[in-house]
Amino acid sequence: MKIRELGGEFKLIERIARPAKDPRVICGIGDDAALIRVDRGVQIVTTDMLVEGDHFSRAYFTPRQIGIKAMEINVSDIAAMGGTPTYALIAIALLRNTDVEFVDGLYEGIYAVADRYGIDVIGGDTTHGAVVAISVTLMGEAHQEHPCLRSGARPGDHIFVSGELGGSQAGLRLFLCGIDGFDDVKRKHTEPSARLDISREVAGYVTAMEDVSDGLASEVRNICRASGCGAVINADQVPIAPRVREAAKAVSGDALEYALFGGEDFELVYTVPPEFTGRAPGSCVGEVNDTKVITIRQGGEELTLEGSGYDHFA
Repeated sequence: MKIRELGGEFKLIERIARPAKDPRVICGIGDDAALIRVDRGVQIVTTDMLVEGDHFSRAYFTPRQIGIKAMEINVSDIAAMGGTPTYALIAIALLRNTDVEFVDGLYEGIYAVADRYGIDVIGGDTTHGAVVAISVTLMGEAHQEHPCLRSGARPGDHIFVSGELGGSQAGLRLFLCGIDGFDDVKRKHTEPSARLDISREVAGYVTAMEDVSDGLASEVRNICRASGCGAVINADQVPIAPRVREAAKAVSGDALEYALFGGEDFELVYTVPPEFTGRAPGSCVGEVNDTKVITIRQGGEELTLEGSGYDHFA
């Protein structure tokens, strides 16, 4: 049986995951990062891998941009848990004939992000492979006794996103179609930026939070599944930059589809109790309900959500 026949990436994760035996593990596989209770509070641990030809192409990524993306996507997972990143381990697979200058550029990007967030790179591993790959394991600390999980959303909560969506997918499509210009949109794909600023602001009152790595639709579905709820997403309220709409038009694409299903925007999506809606930053894009169904409301019409975001094995 092929992975796609099993049901794709998320079914594969369900198949291989098992509960942690150590009672100090608060949250294991199934959220943006793992949580481990330690003497001084809660330790956060996450890891993400970038593989050449899937997550980046050296045809349009500089080595520095590869390093930036590898770090920022992991910082985004720490942000989704309401934490602060602290230490990183870097594992890289390089081609046998890799130039030293490539590695210099890669680590220039890695250390630029590390310096931005106060992260120490404390180890890792280097090997060779058929393609370039980089895996970052990032540790962090939770700001509070009860970190932000996916499982806390409740009917009546409002759904917010921290910023504009669809830019990364639009940037990727521009590269793939060979469209000149739109450098600002292309950077949304090559140089993502985690929203640690927003995470720190909302961590004290959100009921659930996740980063937008696989598209807004997928993240809302993940939160609702973990929380036993449903939701309505208001398509007309999903924030999309005018330049992203222009870029989507240039490649004959749909900016809203990019926002809902494209992924790699690395904004945050979070649910907020009604009494905190007035102080929550970002854009309100929907509401949690008790239906256990995800629907998209657009132009007075409601459609049941069919797509679920990017899946590596779909």
